[in-house]
Amino acid sequence: MRFQVSPEEIKRANVPHEIFLTNLIGNHILMAVAAGGVAGSFPWVMALVPAISFAILSYTLWRARRAVGRDPWYVMCHWQVCARRSRIFILMLSLLLVAIGLAWTAHVYGGMMKEAAIALVAGGGILPVMVTVLVLIIVESDALYHANQAKLPDWVVERFPNPDAIVIDENAPQAVSQPS
Repeated sequence: MRFQVSPEEIKRANVPHEIFLTNLIGNHILMAVAAGGVAGSFPWVMALVPAISFAILSYTLWRARRAVGRDPWYVMCHWQVCARRSRIFILMLSLLLVAIGLAWTAHVYGGMMKEAAIALVAGGGILPVMVTVLVLIIVESDALYHANQAKLPDWVVERFPNPDAIVIDENAPQAVSQPS
């Protein structure tokens, strides 16, 4: 649905999507590639990527909770959209940590070969996270566009109703000026 909101509200509604995209692109793609180049001699540097990501995702969830009583309705709704996607991404990162833990345990205590443990981490953890990152980049880019167009998904409008919100009917005929 499209709503009548001020340009200031649109600008503030962009912030959660920009933070989320910065985490996905800047941290999970650019920083992961840079850290991967150093990981051969210092493998623990790769731990920075999920640590930074968890910090940003935690901030997003905290800020979304805080937005409920503080921000204008339209801005608060966009924080809620990002919070929902942050929870999904936290779940995927948690699954990656579980895969790492299982692989380490199987290698150290179960006698699993190092190569098999690496394959378990790559296939059971890193690959699903990478796919999730790519899907969330597309979805969040679309959400950023919708924030600029004063649009909200139906689920967030149903969950956080605002009777004072002015809905703009997109199906109404638009006034067309005729050339003279």
